[in-house]
Amino acid sequence: MAQCVQSVQEFIQDSFVPMVAVLCSEDAERVTRKNNLSFPELLRPFCRLTSEGHLRDPNNQVVVVKGLRISVTGINTRPPQSPELHRLLSQAVSVCQPPEGSPANVIAAGDYDLNISATTPWFETYRENFLQSMPASEHEFLNHYLACMLVVSSREAVPTEQFLKLSQEQHRIQHSGEYTHPKWFIPNTLKYYVLLHDISEGDEQRADSVYEDMKQRYGTQGCYLLKINSRSGSTGADEQMPDPWSQYLHKTSIHNPELYEESAVSNAVENNIGAEEDGLNPSIRDGVSETHPLQLDHPTDAGYPGNNASQSVNNVDETRPQKQASGTSHTSPTPRGTCLTLNDHDHMRQFIQEFTFRGLLPHIEKNIRQLNDQLVSRKGLSRSLFSATKKLFGGGKVPEKSIAELKNTAGLLYPSEAPELQIRKMADLCFLVQHYELAYNCYHTAKKDFLSDQAMLYAAGALEMAAVAAFLQSGAPRPYPAHYMDTAIQTYRDVCKNMLLAERCCLLSAEILKSQVKFSDAATLLIKMTSEDSDLRSALLLEQAAHCFINMRSPMVRKFAFHMILAGHRFSKAEQKRHALRCYSQALQVYKGKGWTLAEDHINFTIGRQSFTLRQPENAVAAFRHILINDSKQSAVQQAAFLREYLYVIISPLYFQNSVNSPSSS
Repeated sequence: MAQCVQSVQEFIQDSFVPMVAVLCSEDAERVTRKNNLSFPELLRPFCRLTSEGHLRDPNNQVVVVKGLRISVTGINTRPPQSPELHRLLSQAVSVCQPPEGSPANVIAAGDYDLNISATTPWFETYRENFLQSMPASEHEFLNHYLACMLVVSSREAVPTEQFLKLSQEQHRIQHSGEYTHPKWFIPNTLKYYVLLHDISEGDEQRADSVYEDMKQRYGTQGCYLLKINSRSGSTGADEQMPDPWSQYLHKTSIHNPELYEESAVSNAVENNIGAEEDGLNPSIRDGVSETHPLQLDHPTDAGYPGNNASQSVNNVDETRPQKQASGTSHTSPTPRGTCLTLNDHDHMRQFIQEFTFRGLLPHIEKNIRQLNDQLVSRKGLSRSLFSATKKLFGGGKVPEKSIAELKNTAGLLYPSEAPELQIRKMADLCFLVQHYELAYNCYHTAKKDFLSDQAMLYAAGALEMAAVAAFLQSGAPRPYPAHYMDTAIQTYRDVCKNMLLAERCCLLSAEILKSQVKFSDAATLLIKMTSEDSDLRSALLLEQAAHCFINMRSPMVRKFAFHMILAGHRFSKAEQKRHALRCYSQALQVYKGKGWTLAEDHINFTIGRQSFTLRQPENAVAAFRHILINDSKQSAVQQAAFLREYLYVIISPLYFQNSVNSPSSS
């Protein structure tokens, strides 16, 4: 796989973080909207701890929490449904392209010097957005809310009454039974009371007085006075303030689809370029749908002039871009944080630190202890989770029965107080605060119980997280149990019919295998997860598999090139023209001049068509010319089709215009 910006440990830790809901009063929302941000958006750049946290486990051992990130979202935030998720993931990949003029990464592999991408940020963007979009599930608690911030403005007539209303609203949402979403980790959700004070228009003495009253009511550990908007219009009007929000909002834009409107418009234009020239190219107009990456006879391309684009679940929904196209002339970015100073940034950073250290971590520690006491005291649980002997926790294997032989009880639901679920809940709490050894022991115990009940969805979840927890344990006391992940993937995919969870397993396991220099195993896993239900996912995974082949100790150059072609084919079907062109161009380095003329013809033909679609007529002409100037092994019919393509590009207005405007033209 290509190099990633984050280490595998950082990637996994950021994929599973404590979830915190936000419930704001109307006036508090008005205060934050002065910065063109909601309250959760306001906090997002400051949600990673800059110092260590500490808590004690049930054995009274100190657990050190480093680099913890928390996720703060509105209480009504819901992950997108499947069609919208496909569209947003497609846009996330489309807007992330290799930077112009980026330095070449040359890999020497045998007789080849290959210029390929060192990193694939489009894959990391897809992966991050995908993982953040995972819906809350009944079989795990990792993305259930642990706490809720109740936010009230200091300008309220009686702030304590507003806090009471918000508290009652949160209680109703969680306990009334009227809502299936959001989902909550534990019944006694932590409520953290935040008094939001607008310095530019509020009475600071009154805010301080209200806060003193809050500390008496809720305790110093349960409330906070956050002062913001200290920048007035007259001070620092010409000062350029940093905008730390843009990168975070783009990273989490799976919940902010409006950020992708502009790219959706350009993508729609790109994929329909030349439609007005329909009829100029009969060899394309009369073609059939492209069904195989190496098929040359009568090829078609949905983005090429004269073809009707076929719709699939991966295609960008073009109704929205057309609707928005009239508004793209004013695409200047909305300024954010215009009422904030650097001191305000520090205040928000300090607020998150205080909330986590004085509120969230003690709350988690208390609940881990309570769950431990309940589990150990239950008559039905005859063993202690914390006398972890080799017999109980020594990495027992999955039963000899294959997954196919096990009874399908994927729909089984445990009651909320079932000891099996309490063990899973405790495991998830330990995992979120980086106590991986205890988390592994709990997952391992839960896995045995779930397999015994043949509750396969729960068993797969426990196997998945047991494998991850084993890998993350400091000092690596036990090897990474890859067979746990393999079983989890097979169960999710074949028994539970849940491709989202199977894909999550694949993304986690592939990154772990890569970190252990097991590129062959990682490539095999990635290829297995390709399927016909998602061209975009298949393209991304095939590209990563290609990078695995080229990064082996003995690089497998031909496998790299072949899988890049497969990736390019799937990118093209997913309407990702630029990524498709990049994949084919990188693969051409391997096939060029090696005597594999049919393969080279196919690649050049595809590069020519994609280049023209992307308004690169010079590159298109060069690719088509290469097919025509050498001795061809193609049939006469196919050679005639190539010639028609070449002539079509030559006489196109786009090529003529570029030739006239070129400085080198005579």
